[in-house]
Amino acid sequence: MENLLPEHVITLVTIIVAGAAIVLGTAIPTYVEGKATWVALEGMARQPDAAPQLRTTMIIALALLETASIYVLLIVLILLFANPLLTRFFGG
Repeated sequence: MENLLPEHVITLVTIIVAGAAIVLGTAIPTYVEGKATWVALEGMARQPDAAPQLRTTMIIALALLETASIYVLLIVLILLFANPLLTRFFGG
């Protein structure tokens, strides 16, 4: 382990952090989306007349919640394939 170059250490740390980020960055929004869907379905069951409005609001809310996962995926892909840390610290 002591024979690793600094570039390899940064790459290794970046891969580990990217893995943790993609797990947390998709698990939390997925939980919130499930909770929002559950509440909307409960509202539709209680008031069937309001179902179209609740469905529209739920779809918009789910689209906005999903953007968090997409942003996490974007950042992780940047870290993995165009790692700015290597060029910043090593001029690479």
